Amino acid sequence: MATSRIAAVDVGNDSIKALFGEREYEVNIPNIVAIDTEDRPVIGIEELDHKNPLDGIHIKVHSPALKENNVIFRVGHLATKANNATELDPGSSKSEEDQTLIMLLATLALDAVREENTSQFPRTKNVIDANYTLGTGLPLREVKEGKDAGYRSKLIGSVHQVEFLVTPKYQGLKVNIKFDEIKVYPEGFAAFINLVMDNDLKIINKDLINKRILIQDIGGLSTDIAVIKNRTVDDDKAQGFNLGVSESLEAIREEIRSKHGVELDSRLDVVDIITRKTDRNHIMVKGSRTSVHDITDRILLELAKKEYRLLRNVWQKNSQTEICYFVGGGANVLKDYIKTLNNNLDGYNIDFFEDEKESIWMMANAYYKLIADFVKKTEKSKPKETVKK
Repeated sequence: MATSRIAAVDVGNDSIKALFGEREYEVNIPNIVAIDTEDRPVIGIEELDHKNPLDGIHIKVHSPALKENNVIFRVGHLATKANNATELDPGSSKSEEDQTLIMLLATLALDAVREENTSQFPRTKNVIDANYTLGTGLPLREVKEGKDAGYRSKLIGSVHQVEFLVTPKYQGLKVNIKFDEIKVYPEGFAAFINLVMDNDLKIINKDLINKRILIQDIGGLSTDIAVIKNRTVDDDKAQGFNLGVSESLEAIREEIRSKHGVELDSRLDVVDIITRKTDRNHIMVKGSRTSVHDITDRILLELAKKEYRLLRNVWQKNSQTEICYFVGGGANVLKDYIKTLNNNLDGYNIDFFEDEKESIWMMANAYYKLIADFVKKTEKSKPKETVKK
């Protein structure tokens, strides 16, 4: 029987962040798919195996969890080049979308096929059997609606197959994925765990432990505000909202296209323009460096005002709150706008993570801590086998 490998996967609306094993492998892929044909044309096919697999993910996915089964997809960077690429739409539920499952299974398969895992997972010719213990999460709103149980039951107890088609290094390989255990955590609680505990779940932030705090997690499609007191999430007061940055990123992308005639491949390109260290809020138009500050400022300030309104409303209902932490990729995009609003208005005690990677990887790190702790406790509680002489 294959040994189970730890996987912590944050299926974010803009990209997938995943950590595996002893945290020795991490992967970040844009959350974009495009339906494709089996023989996608490749220029220089003989050079295929010298390219990065993450730049050419081309797969067929077979899973009883999918509404549309046995479909061929381009995934991630490769999908951004397709005319029919799809990103998750505002208002959709992460737990109910095929795209969430496709991205999750593709990410696990990319780990399973790595040469470093040949001793972990058995291979028969071109088929790899991979077992995972998965930690992942859903927006607070979906967990409160009980959708985590349905999401988990879709995945556990079945075999899901990912077949690599015209993918660098992995062409022709198939991965059968089984789950030994799946834990689905509410995103706000996960953020709290990451704030106060290290990788061994030892307390690192004693000042926060007994404080009343809010955690506003701004994602692509949703915003979760977790209310933490007595070291736990107050389920009744925690709230999830159908407000995220995806719609605003899409609006910026569309306005850049109509005003400057520049087609950006995906929302991630917009995020790069907004957050990069040099030439921020600038694009190249016919070879000339051109500012899009007027577009990004107007659209993002409007969104920041909505996010700030959510904070104000939740804080009013939890008046003894001491601090609110903004986390997630959306918070990274809106940081400067929210700080400016806060300085000009009521001046709540708020904080951001200045380390961009820490903010973006916060959920994946939290899921890893939680699932690794679960595995450790499970192994401790197993009865020790008696050794026969």
